[in-house]
Amino acid sequence: MTKIFTPELIMIDVDGTLVDSVPDLAWCVDETLKAVGMQPRGEAAVRNWVGNGVVRLMERAIANDLDAPHDEAIMQKAMPIFIELYSENTSKRSVLYPGVREGMDYLKTLDIKIGCITNKNEQFTHPILKDLGLWDDFEIVISGDTLEKKKPDPLPLLHGAKELGADPQKSLMLGDSTSDVKAARAAGFDIICMSYGYNHGADIRDSSPDAVIDSFVELKDLIKAA
Repeated sequence: MTKIFTPELIMIDVDGTLVDSVPDLAWCVDETLKAVGMQPRGEAAVRNWVGNGVVRLMERAIANDLDAPHDEAIMQKAMPIFIELYSENTSKRSVLYPGVREGMDYLKTLDIKIGCITNKNEQFTHPILKDLGLWDDFEIVISGDTLEKKKPDPLPLLHGAKELGADPQKSLMLGDSTSDVKAARAAGFDIICMSYGYNHGADIRDSSPDAVIDSFVELKDLIKAA
């Protein structure tokens, strides 16, 4: 039987959940690597590396591996280049996933508080939300550098619940990764995950979220007003 959620609060991830940001990230990664004399990695590789912030992304790109150690000397040269490039290319190639706008419009018809939670730093988060028409959908935006800890730590979710006056046990997260599931479980939130997101090539169902959907349009069948 399908579980129906009636949350007081919904906190929504950005990359891999609302936005396919890999095209911009991959372009910036490859241009950065070329600038420091390395071979570009391509969009397919970057798609498996995203989800833990841009520093970890560049470390993986330099190592050309998800977990292998990277060259710190190259990293020191590469990171400023990447930051400059991504600051100018946050949303030039990124797009909302199909169904996101319809799903967000549905959520806004319910008497539910809606917030944004991401490990992306504020300098990149705010522009992409504004450029893609999502900024006004949220009552709070918690970026990767808003607090001293980020996902999978529960602190950002608990902070969002506290700021918006919601009970974590009556709150829901929408995400796409194992990191999101860990954060939600630790905070006491329920969690629905997207099947299409960024989870380092692993099936998100293996992380046992409360539900997995293929499109935000499906939220109409899962989330109702309390």
